[in-house]
Amino acid sequence: MFEPALIKNLFDLSHTSARSLLEKFQYPWEALSEIGDFILRLGASLPPEEYELRGENVWVAKSAKVFGSAYLHGPCIIGPETEVRQCAFVRGKALVGAGCVVGNSTELKNVILFDNVQIPHYNYVGDSILGYKSHMGAGSITSNVKSDKTLVTVNTGEGRIPTGLKKMGAVLGDHVEVGCNSVLNPGTVVGRNTNIYPLSMVRGFVAADSIYKKQGELVQKR
Repeated sequence: MFEPALIKNLFDLSHTSARSLLEKFQYPWEALSEIGDFILRLGASLPPEEYELRGENVWVAKSAKVFGSAYLHGPCIIGPETEVRQCAFVRGKALVGAGCVVGNSTELKNVILFDNVQIPHYNYVGDSILGYKSHMGAGSITSNVKSDKTLVTVNTGEGRIPTGLKKMGAVLGDHVEVGCNSVLNPGTVVGRNTNIYPLSMVRGFVAADSIYKKQGELVQKR
């Protein structure tokens, strides 16, 4: 068991409606295969005075703002006070929390976004979980399939954890900042309160409370 990558050490689960799903597991990537079914169950229970159904299995909070050029495919839930901006492409299996920003030309697929997540400009986030108040700078993306198409592992620095998944993007703990035009390779897990420099190519586990400058160069925050 690699303690720093456990759900309890990455997230405050009070900031997501996916709490009951995530509490079933130890590692966050174990929840990825169940996101779609969970959204269907949760969506059916949402109060109609707070959410409206906009197409098949698409629930949008009445306080959310969805621009006309955005595309939403179910199953998905858009939380209260969230903005889904111009030309955003939500492909399905997306659970978007409260107070989030899904920006222009941003694409989502099979994701959990905790409350107050910002992915505001030209981002791709697939098969990933982004913790409370995490932020991805313009052009930063999650790469969710290995080039050789083998199953994704998480490199902890002490060994590799098999995920059993062909598709896994990234897991960002609470308050993670990802710099512009960075690529988070398959199986990337970033601990809480960590900053990733712009133009970074990240893989494996990145420790909490640190600054990632480049591969092999990591400093602890003071």
